[in-house]
Amino acid sequence: MSTPTRTGRNVSMTVNGEAVDRHVDPRRTLSDFLRKDCGATGVHVGCEHGVCGACTVLLDGRTARSCCTLAVQAEGSEITTVEGLADGGELHPLQEAFWKHHGLQCGFCTPGILLTVTELLAGNPDPTDDEIREGISGNICRCTGYQFIVDAVRDAAEILRGTGTGTGTGTGTDPTR
Repeated sequence: MSTPTRTGRNVSMTVNGEAVDRHVDPRRTLSDFLRKDCGATGVHVGCEHGVCGACTVLLDGRTARSCCTLAVQAEGSEITTVEGLADGGELHPLQEAFWKHHGLQCGFCTPGILLTVTELLAGNPDPTDDEIREGISGNICRCTGYQFIVDAVRDAAEILRGTGTGTGTGTGTDPTR
């Protein structure tokens, strides 16, 4: 009887600021790699087709669906998961705003939305409500109805810009609400 040969390849990347070197099967998804090999269980897998957005991570600062990306494709990249947003024990302003505005209920979609909004605010620090809604349009949330998410993003944007107290009353606010 022959012994099985070791297939796969070594990958090196940075995950939430930590260097990671692992041997992976070439068919292993980035989401499985992050969850099982790196312990980043905040990466959620919903649809496994890249449609729901729950598996969204930042790959070199840009959003990527980790369920549709192979771990070997992330070779040499910098990956940020929701675990990488907080600074030590301090929540990221987005995380604080989601908590404050009840921008989550079951929380399954929240990590993907937080990373999507991180990219949105990096490119547009003062989005309108419509721009926020467009920015998160690739993330499905079955619980919140999205308004609390929009409120949280607006609030966090103010804090990140340093133009407010985080009351959520920036230029994106709809005064009729």
